[in-house]
Amino acid sequence: MAVQAVYFSDRDGLDMALKNPDTMLFTSKAEADARDKVLELAEEIQVFLSRKVEGLGDDLAERCAMAIAEEKDLFQKSLKKPDLLNAEQE
Repeated sequence: MAVQAVYFSDRDGLDMALKNPDTMLFTSKAEADARDKVLELAEEIQVFLSRKVEGLGDDLAERCAMAIAEEKDLFQKSLKKPDLLNAEQE
């Protein structure tokens, strides 16, 4: 039997990572670090959205923030070409 190291983001927590191993457990530290950066960005976006959008609930703000953070590259590109946001994804 081989031993394999797995990584997860502290922001997700071990329990959550074990419940969602396909998306929250990684075979490299770099992948786990990338996930951690997405989660950090999502937290900041959530605070921003909650402050800027009156009446936005925490759950919806969290889901919106995560969607934006996970697609940050697309959002960066869309600042120059807005129609990219709704273009068919390959």
